[in-house]
Amino acid sequence: LHLSAVKLAELHSDLKLQEKDELSWKKLKAEGLDEDGEKEAKLRRNLNVIMTKYGMNGKKDSQLVDTNYIKDGTESDTLDDPRLEKLWSKAKTSGKFSDEELDKLWREFKHHKEKIREYNILLETVSRTEDIHKNVINPSEENLVKEEILHNKHRELKEKLRSINQGFERLRKVSHQGYDTTSEFEEPRVIDLWDMAKSANFTEKELESFREELKHFEAKIEKHHHYQKQLEISHQKLKHVEGTGDKDHLNRNKEKYAMLQEKTKELGYKVKKHLQDLSSRISQGLQHNEL
Repeated sequence: LHLSAVKLAELHSDLKLQEKDELSWKKLKAEGLDEDGEKEAKLRRNLNVIMTKYGMNGKKDSQLVDTNYIKDGTESDTLDDPRLEKLWSKAKTSGKFSDEELDKLWREFKHHKEKIREYNILLETVSRTEDIHKNVINPSEENLVKEEILHNKHRELKEKLRSINQGFERLRKVSHQGYDTTSEFEEPRVIDLWDMAKSANFTEKELESFREELKHFEAKIEKHHHYQKQLEISHQKLKHVEGTGDKDHLNRNKEKYAMLQEKTKELGYKVKKHLQDLSSRISQGLQHNEL
């Protein structure tokens, strides 16, 4: 796959979370609690997203190019969307951003690209399911269940599309005006969650509690970013030391690299699990709004 150290750690975290979800699903299935197959379908979609994200789906050019934290990673990837490319170009040449802010903005653009990718995968899944459903001649109780699954998928599509539209408006605003120094959150995923939470059916007390939890979540993400950078630096040093022939120095660097790799994997898993839990809570609040 030719993945960098950081991407390998991220892949490990994604697969670990997928494995945990699949084990939970097997337990539910054994208890007869996934009769409509919706949880199984969601697991398949999640696995498809992972395979696409890391170039394991057999399609050319599907893998995200790594952002190198040491070199200028902002030039090593494409956004696959003319509107995003135009906004990014404008932001880079505006003079309104420091190097650190440009790195942060680039993470927002890549996050938005991932959201579009996930939306398209879900849209393809829904389209295939609808085609199969249309070809059924005799309606039955099972088909009524499938209609409910389709309804849930359309609702999920609606939520993702709303998030994409909100995200694009934010990128457009930031690209033109620069960062708001009074902004409450900086991490793209946290900003998304907070925008969605404000639209959900939360009381003021619940929303305030959620805000505090998001602050802790953002700190966890920042810690993960720190270890990702340290892992990339350690990887570069290790490659350099391998060419010197100094075994003692090499062993010390290998030990440090292994330690950073495990810590990055562990933090990556915790971040993704926390994100999953927070997203689920917001989704329930948004569904309650529709009811």
